[in-house]
Amino acid sequence: MLSPTLRDDPAALTRAVKQWARELGFQGVGIAGAHTADQAERLDRWLAEGRHAEMAFMETHRDLRLAPERLHPGTTRILCVRMDYLPPEVETVRVLQRPEQAYISRYALGRDYHKVLRKRLARLARQIEAAVGPFNSRPFVDSAPVLEKPLAQQAGLGWQGKHSLIIDRKAGSYFVLGELFTDLPLEVDAPYTDDHCRRCQACLEICPTNAFPRPYVLDAGRCISYLTIEHKGAIPEPLRPLIGNRVFGCDDCQLVCPWNRYSHFSQEADFSPRHGFDQAKLTEFFAWDEARFLKQTEGSPIRRTGYTGWLRNLAVGLGNSAGGEEVESALKARADHPSELVREHVRWALARLAEKSGPSPLPLVELQPRKVRHLR
Repeated sequence: MLSPTLRDDPAALTRAVKQWARELGFQGVGIAGAHTADQAERLDRWLAEGRHAEMAFMETHRDLRLAPERLHPGTTRILCVRMDYLPPEVETVRVLQRPEQAYISRYALGRDYHKVLRKRLARLARQIEAAVGPFNSRPFVDSAPVLEKPLAQQAGLGWQGKHSLIIDRKAGSYFVLGELFTDLPLEVDAPYTDDHCRRCQACLEICPTNAFPRPYVLDAGRCISYLTIEHKGAIPEPLRPLIGNRVFGCDDCQLVCPWNRYSHFSQEADFSPRHGFDQAKLTEFFAWDEARFLKQTEGSPIRRTGYTGWLRNLAVGLGNSAGGEEVESALKARADHPSELVREHVRWALARLAEKSGPSPLPLVELQPRKVRHLR
Protein backbone atom coordinates (compact mmCIF):
# COMPACT_ATOMS: atom_id res chain seq x y z
CA MET A 1 0.00 0.00 0.00
CA LEU A 2 1.27 3.45 -0.88
CA SER A 3 2.57 5.62 1.91
CA PRO A 4 0.35 8.59 2.79
CA THR A 5 3.50 10.74 2.78
CA LEU A 6 4.31 9.97 -0.88
CA ARG A 7 3.66 13.58 -1.80
CA ASP A 8 6.35 14.63 0.67
CA ASP A 9 8.95 12.37 -0.94
CA PRO A 10 9.71 13.84 -4.41
CA ALA A 11 12.01 11.00 -5.43
CA ALA A 12 9.50 8.28 -4.54
CA LEU A 13 6.64 10.25 -6.07
CA THR A 14 8.57 10.75 -9.32
CA ARG A 15 9.36 7.04 -9.55
CA ALA A 16 5.74 6.12 -8.93
CA VAL A 17 4.35 8.60 -11.47
CA LYS A 18 6.74 7.40 -14.17
CA GLN A 19 5.86 3.78 -13.48
CA TRP A 20 2.13 4.51 -13.68
CA ALA A 21 2.66 6.39 -16.94
CA ARG A 22 4.47 3.42 -18.49
CA GLU A 23 1.74 1.07 -17.30
CA LEU A 24 -0.77 3.27 -19.12
CA GLY A 25 1.04 2.77 -22.41
CA PHE A 26 3.48 5.67 -22.63
CA GLN A 27 6.81 4.42 -23.98
CA GLY A 28 8.72 7.45 -22.72
CA VAL A 29 8.20 9.78 -19.77
CA GLY A 30 10.28 12.66 -18.39
CA ILE A 31 9.88 15.69 -16.15
CA ALA A 32 10.67 19.27 -17.15
CA GLY A 33 10.50 22.52 -15.26
CA ALA A 34 7.94 25.10 -16.36
CA HIS A 35 10.50 27.16 -18.27
CA THR A 36 10.46 27.86 -22.02
CA ALA A 37 11.59 31.51 -22.07
CA ASP A 38 14.94 30.40 -23.47
CA GLN A 39 13.11 29.54 -26.71
CA ALA A 40 12.12 33.17 -27.34
CA GLU A 41 14.89 34.00 -29.80
CA ARG A 42 14.32 30.91 -31.92
CA LEU A 43 10.54 31.32 -31.91
CA ASP A 44 10.66 35.03 -32.69
CA ARG A 45 13.02 34.53 -35.62
CA TRP A 46 10.76 31.80 -37.02
CA LEU A 47 7.72 34.08 -36.72
CA ALA A 48 9.55 37.11 -38.13
CA GLU A 49 10.51 35.09 -41.21
CA GLY A 50 6.86 34.12 -41.72
CA ARG A 51 7.58 30.42 -41.44
CA HIS A 52 4.22 29.88 -39.70
CA ALA A 53 2.38 30.67 -42.97
CA GLU A 54 -1.30 31.37 -42.19
CA MET A 55 -1.23 29.89 -38.68
CA ALA A 56 -1.88 33.23 -37.00
CA PHE A 57 -2.44 31.49 -33.67
CA MET A 58 1.30 30.79 -33.50
CA GLU A 59 1.92 34.53 -33.22
CA THR A 60 -1.21 35.43 -31.26
CA HIS A 61 -0.32 33.10 -28.40
CA ARG A 62 3.43 33.69 -28.53
CA ASP A 63 3.64 34.89 -24.91
CA LEU A 64 1.77 31.88 -23.53
CA ARG A 65 4.14 29.51 -25.33
CA LEU A 66 7.02 31.11 -23.51
CA ALA A 67 5.33 31.07 -20.08
CA PRO A 68 3.68 27.70 -19.23
CA GLU A 69 2.77 28.98 -15.77
CA ARG A 70 0.54 31.60 -17.43
CA LEU A 71 -1.14 29.05 -19.66
CA HIS A 72 -2.08 27.00 -16.58
CA PRO A 73 -1.59 28.96 -13.34
CA GLY A 74 0.20 27.11 -10.59
CA THR A 75 2.28 24.96 -12.95
CA THR A 76 5.76 24.21 -11.64
CA ARG A 77 6.45 20.89 -13.39
CA ILE A 78 5.55 19.45 -16.78
CA LEU A 79 5.29 15.70 -17.20
CA CYS A 80 6.20 14.95 -20.84
CA VAL A 81 5.23 11.64 -22.42
CA ARG A 82 5.59 9.95 -25.77
CA MET A 83 3.62 7.14 -27.39
CA ASP A 84 4.66 5.12 -30.45
CA TYR A 85 2.07 5.21 -33.24
CA LEU A 86 3.40 3.26 -36.25
CA PRO A 87 1.11 0.27 -36.93
CA PRO A 88 3.06 -2.93 -37.66
CA GLU A 89 0.86 -4.15 -40.49
CA VAL A 90 0.93 -1.16 -42.84
CA GLU A 91 2.97 -0.58 -45.96
CA THR A 92 4.62 2.79 -46.32
CA VAL A 93 7.15 3.19 -49.11
CA ARG A 94 5.21 0.87 -51.40
CA VAL A 95 2.15 3.12 -51.18
CA LEU A 96 4.28 6.05 -52.34
CA GLN A 97 5.35 3.89 -55.27
CA ARG A 98 1.73 3.40 -56.32
CA PRO A 99 0.44 6.76 -57.54
CA GLU A 100 -3.12 5.44 -57.81
CA GLN A 101 -3.23 4.94 -54.02
CA ALA A 102 -3.82 7.62 -51.40
CA TYR A 103 -0.97 8.15 -48.95
CA ILE A 104 -2.04 9.23 -45.47
CA SER A 105 0.52 10.06 -42.81
CA ARG A 106 0.91 6.99 -40.64
CA TYR A 107 -0.06 8.75 -37.41
CA ALA A 108 -3.51 9.43 -38.88
CA LEU A 109 -4.57 5.93 -39.95
CA GLY A 110 -6.44 5.10 -36.77
CA ARG A 111 -8.05 6.93 -33.87
CA ASP A 112 -7.12 10.57 -33.30
CA TYR A 113 -4.00 10.53 -31.15
CA HIS A 114 -5.15 13.70 -29.40
CA LYS A 115 -8.05 11.74 -27.93
CA VAL A 116 -5.95 8.68 -27.09
CA LEU A 117 -3.22 10.55 -25.24
CA ARG A 118 -5.52 13.01 -23.51
CA LYS A 119 -7.62 10.16 -22.15
CA ARG A 120 -4.52 8.36 -20.83
CA LEU A 121 -3.15 11.53 -19.26
CA ALA A 122 -6.50 12.10 -17.53
CA ARG A 123 -6.36 8.54 -16.20
CA LEU A 124 -2.84 9.16 -14.97
CA ALA A 125 -3.99 12.30 -13.15
CA ARG A 126 -6.78 10.35 -11.44
CA GLN A 127 -4.34 7.64 -10.40
CA ILE A 128 -1.99 10.22 -8.92
CA GLU A 129 -4.86 11.92 -7.11
CA ALA A 130 -5.92 8.63 -5.58
CA ALA A 131 -2.42 8.29 -4.12
CA VAL A 132 -1.60 11.83 -3.00
CA GLY A 133 -4.93 13.64 -2.82
CA PRO A 134 -6.16 16.61 -4.88
CA PHE A 135 -3.52 18.43 -6.91
CA ASN A 136 -3.40 20.98 -9.70
CA SER A 137 -3.05 19.51 -13.20
CA ARG A 138 -4.12 19.89 -16.81
CA PRO A 139 -3.35 17.62 -19.78
CA PHE A 140 -2.32 18.97 -23.19
CA VAL A 141 -1.90 17.14 -26.49
CA ASP A 142 -1.00 19.56 -29.28
CA SER A 143 -4.17 21.48 -28.43
CA ALA A 144 -2.89 24.68 -26.83
CA PRO A 145 0.06 27.08 -27.07
CA VAL A 146 2.64 24.63 -25.71
CA LEU A 147 6.21 24.33 -27.00
CA GLU A 148 5.99 20.57 -26.68
CA LYS A 149 9.17 19.66 -28.55
CA PRO A 150 11.50 21.92 -26.56
CA LEU A 151 9.78 20.70 -23.39
CA ALA A 152 10.27 17.07 -24.44
CA GLN A 153 13.96 17.78 -24.97
CA GLN A 154 14.15 19.45 -21.56
CA ALA A 155 12.54 16.34 -20.08
CA GLY A 156 15.23 14.14 -21.63
CA LEU A 157 13.03 12.45 -24.24
CA GLY A 158 15.38 13.16 -27.14
CA TRP A 159 16.70 15.95 -29.33
CA GLN A 160 15.08 18.06 -32.03
CA GLY A 161 16.39 16.79 -35.34
CA LYS A 162 17.09 18.84 -38.44
CA HIS A 163 13.48 18.16 -39.48
CA SER A 164 12.43 19.74 -36.13
CA LEU A 165 10.89 16.51 -34.74
CA ILE A 166 12.03 14.87 -31.51
CA ILE A 167 14.28 11.85 -32.07
CA ASP A 168 15.11 9.14 -29.55
CA ARG A 169 18.28 7.15 -30.32
CA LYS A 170 16.56 3.92 -29.29
CA ALA A 171 13.11 4.63 -30.72
CA GLY A 172 13.43 6.94 -33.71
CA SER A 173 10.72 9.54 -34.18
CA TYR A 174 7.48 7.70 -34.94
CA PHE A 175 5.76 8.83 -31.76
CA VAL A 176 3.40 11.54 -30.56
CA LEU A 177 3.84 13.77 -27.53
CA GLY A 178 1.66 14.86 -24.65
CA GLU A 179 2.06 16.87 -21.45
CA LEU A 180 0.57 17.03 -17.98
CA PHE A 181 1.02 20.44 -16.39
CA THR A 182 1.12 20.11 -12.60
CA ASP A 183 2.18 21.61 -9.29
CA LEU A 184 3.50 18.32 -7.90
CA PRO A 185 7.06 18.43 -6.49
CA LEU A 186 8.44 16.02 -9.09
CA GLU A 187 12.16 15.68 -9.69
CA VAL A 188 13.25 17.27 -12.95
CA ASP A 189 15.13 15.13 -15.46
CA ALA A 190 18.36 16.18 -17.09
CA PRO A 191 17.72 17.76 -20.50
CA TYR A 192 18.88 15.97 -23.63
CA THR A 193 21.79 18.06 -24.82
CA ASP A 194 23.42 15.89 -27.51
CA ASP A 195 22.63 16.28 -31.21
CA HIS A 196 23.12 13.05 -33.12
CA CYS A 197 22.13 14.39 -36.54
CA ARG A 198 25.74 15.45 -37.09
CA ARG A 199 26.45 15.80 -40.84
CA CYS A 200 23.38 13.85 -41.97
CA GLN A 201 21.04 15.86 -44.18
CA ALA A 202 18.80 13.09 -45.50
CA CYS A 203 15.59 14.72 -44.24
CA LEU A 204 16.50 18.10 -45.75
CA GLU A 205 17.40 16.64 -49.13
CA ILE A 206 14.41 14.35 -49.49
CA CYS A 207 11.64 16.87 -48.73
CA PRO A 208 9.53 16.97 -51.94
CA THR A 209 8.72 20.67 -51.56
CA ASN A 210 12.03 21.91 -50.05
CA ALA A 211 10.29 22.93 -46.84
CA PHE A 212 13.53 23.27 -44.86
CA PRO A 213 15.27 26.57 -45.63
CA ARG A 214 18.07 25.49 -43.27
CA PRO A 215 18.64 22.73 -40.73
CA TYR A 216 16.24 22.71 -37.76
CA VAL A 217 13.86 25.20 -39.43
CA LEU A 218 10.58 24.20 -41.08
CA ASP A 219 8.80 26.55 -43.47
CA ALA A 220 5.17 25.57 -42.91
CA GLY A 221 4.06 27.29 -46.12
CA ARG A 222 5.97 24.70 -48.15
CA CYS A 223 5.32 21.68 -45.92
CA ILE A 224 2.96 19.05 -47.35
CA SER A 225 1.54 18.34 -43.89
CA TYR A 226 0.58 22.00 -43.50
CA LEU A 227 -0.72 22.33 -47.05
CA THR A 228 -2.94 19.24 -46.84
CA ILE A 229 -4.19 19.72 -43.26
CA GLU A 230 -3.96 23.22 -41.79
CA HIS A 231 -4.12 25.27 -45.00
CA LYS A 232 -7.71 26.03 -45.97
CA GLY A 233 -7.25 27.74 -49.33
CA ALA A 234 -5.88 26.73 -52.70
CA ILE A 235 -2.61 24.83 -52.71
CA PRO A 236 -0.02 26.89 -54.57
CA GLU A 237 0.18 25.56 -58.13
CA PRO A 238 3.97 25.19 -58.27
CA LEU A 239 3.81 22.86 -55.26
CA ARG A 240 0.99 20.63 -56.48
CA PRO A 241 3.06 18.35 -58.74
CA LEU A 242 5.52 17.84 -55.88
CA ILE A 243 2.86 16.52 -53.51
CA GLY A 244 2.40 13.29 -55.43
CA ASN A 245 -0.23 11.03 -53.85
CA ARG A 246 0.15 12.42 -50.31
CA VAL A 247 -3.40 13.49 -49.43
CA PHE A 248 -3.11 13.96 -45.65
CA GLY A 249 0.27 14.74 -44.19
CA CYS A 250 3.71 13.52 -45.20
CA ASP A 251 6.30 11.23 -43.61
CA ASP A 252 9.21 11.56 -46.04
CA CYS A 253 11.62 13.25 -43.63
CA GLN A 254 11.05 10.43 -41.14
CA LEU A 255 11.23 7.67 -43.74
CA VAL A 256 14.83 8.49 -44.57
CA CYS A 257 15.99 9.27 -41.04
CA PRO A 258 18.62 6.64 -40.11
CA TRP A 259 17.50 6.71 -36.48
CA ASN A 260 14.14 5.24 -37.51
CA ARG A 261 15.90 1.94 -38.05
CA TYR A 262 15.36 1.65 -34.31
CA SER A 263 11.73 2.74 -34.30
CA HIS A 264 9.18 0.56 -32.54
CA PHE A 265 5.85 -0.57 -33.91
CA SER A 266 2.84 0.41 -31.82
CA GLN A 267 0.79 -2.20 -30.01
CA GLU A 268 -2.09 0.23 -29.52
CA ALA A 269 -5.25 -1.04 -31.20
CA ASP A 270 -6.43 2.58 -31.50
CA PHE A 271 -3.63 3.28 -33.98
CA SER A 272 -4.48 0.38 -36.30
CA PRO A 273 -5.80 1.49 -39.72
CA ARG A 274 -9.51 2.17 -40.09
CA HIS A 275 -11.72 2.14 -43.19
CA GLY A 276 -8.90 1.19 -45.53
CA PHE A 277 -7.02 4.43 -44.90
CA ASP A 278 -3.74 2.59 -45.44
CA GLN A 279 -4.53 1.04 -48.82
CA ALA A 280 -7.46 2.71 -50.59
CA LYS A 281 -7.28 4.15 -54.09
CA LEU A 282 -7.59 7.87 -54.66
CA THR A 283 -10.74 7.31 -56.72
CA GLU A 284 -12.40 5.44 -53.83
CA PHE A 285 -11.96 8.33 -51.44
CA PHE A 286 -12.88 10.88 -54.11
CA ALA A 287 -16.25 9.18 -54.56
CA TRP A 288 -17.28 9.75 -50.93
CA ASP A 289 -20.08 12.22 -50.35
CA GLU A 290 -19.89 14.49 -47.33
CA ALA A 291 -22.06 12.24 -45.17
CA ARG A 292 -19.75 9.31 -45.75
CA PHE A 293 -16.67 11.44 -45.16
CA LEU A 294 -18.04 12.55 -41.80
CA LYS A 295 -18.99 9.00 -40.84
CA GLN A 296 -15.68 7.42 -41.85
CA THR A 297 -13.58 10.13 -40.21
CA GLU A 298 -15.45 10.17 -36.91
CA GLY A 299 -12.80 10.11 -34.18
CA SER A 300 -10.06 10.47 -36.81
CA PRO A 301 -7.55 13.30 -37.25
CA ILE A 302 -8.42 13.30 -40.96
CA ARG A 303 -11.62 15.19 -40.23
CA ARG A 304 -9.49 18.26 -39.47
CA THR A 305 -8.98 18.97 -43.14
CA GLY A 306 -12.74 19.20 -43.77
CA TYR A 307 -14.65 17.68 -46.65
CA THR A 308 -13.73 20.30 -49.26
CA GLY A 309 -10.09 20.15 -48.16
CA TRP A 310 -10.24 16.37 -48.51
CA LEU A 311 -11.54 16.64 -52.07
CA ARG A 312 -8.98 19.35 -52.86
CA ASN A 313 -6.14 17.09 -51.72
CA LEU A 314 -7.48 14.09 -53.59
CA ALA A 315 -7.85 16.12 -56.78
CA VAL A 316 -4.16 17.00 -56.57
CA GLY A 317 -3.31 13.34 -56.04
CA LEU A 318 -5.41 12.33 -59.02
CA GLY A 319 -3.72 14.96 -61.16
CA ASN A 320 -0.37 13.46 -60.20
CA SER A 321 -1.46 9.91 -60.98
CA ALA A 322 -1.01 7.94 -64.18
CA GLY A 323 -4.51 8.94 -65.20
CA GLY A 324 -6.74 6.65 -67.20
CA GLU A 325 -10.47 6.44 -67.77
CA GLU A 326 -11.37 5.76 -64.13
CA VAL A 327 -9.38 8.76 -62.88
CA GLU A 328 -10.64 11.16 -65.52
CA SER A 329 -14.25 10.06 -64.97
CA ALA A 330 -13.90 10.61 -61.24
CA LEU A 331 -12.54 14.11 -61.76
CA LYS A 332 -15.17 15.06 -64.30
CA ALA A 333 -17.87 13.94 -61.89
CA ARG A 334 -16.68 16.69 -59.51
CA ALA A 335 -16.25 19.37 -62.19
CA ASP A 336 -19.45 21.10 -61.05
CA HIS A 337 -18.89 20.73 -57.32
CA PRO A 338 -20.48 23.57 -55.29
CA SER A 339 -17.07 24.60 -53.95
CA GLU A 340 -14.91 26.72 -56.23
CA LEU A 341 -11.91 25.42 -54.29
CA VAL A 342 -12.71 21.88 -55.40
CA ARG A 343 -13.63 22.89 -58.95
CA GLU A 344 -10.36 24.76 -59.45
CA HIS A 345 -8.26 21.84 -58.28
CA VAL A 346 -10.26 19.46 -60.47
CA ARG A 347 -9.61 21.69 -63.49
CA TRP A 348 -5.91 21.71 -62.66
CA ALA A 349 -5.85 17.92 -62.31
CA LEU A 350 -7.57 17.35 -65.66
CA ALA A 351 -5.23 19.80 -67.38
CA ARG A 352 -2.20 18.14 -65.81
CA LEU A 353 -3.30 14.69 -66.93
CA ALA A 354 -3.83 16.00 -70.43
CA GLU A 355 -0.30 17.38 -70.67
CA LYS A 356 1.63 14.40 -69.35
CA SER A 357 1.84 10.78 -70.32
CA GLY A 358 2.82 9.13 -67.01
CA PRO A 359 2.86 9.50 -63.24
CA SER A 360 4.78 12.28 -61.57
CA PRO A 361 8.17 11.36 -60.10
CA LEU A 362 8.27 10.18 -56.51
CA PRO A 363 11.69 11.38 -55.33
CA LEU A 364 11.59 9.59 -51.98
CA VAL A 365 11.61 6.17 -53.61
CA GLU A 366 13.75 7.01 -56.63
CA LEU A 367 16.52 8.90 -54.87
CA GLN A 368 16.87 7.14 -51.54
CA PRO A 369 15.81 3.49 -51.91
CA ARG A 370 18.42 2.04 -49.55
CA LYS A 371 17.66 4.44 -46.73
CA VAL A 372 14.11 3.20 -46.31
CA ARG A 373 14.71 -0.53 -46.21
CA HIS A 374 13.56 -0.65 -42.61
CA LEU A 375 9.99 0.02 -43.76
CA ARG A 376 7.84 -1.57 -46.41
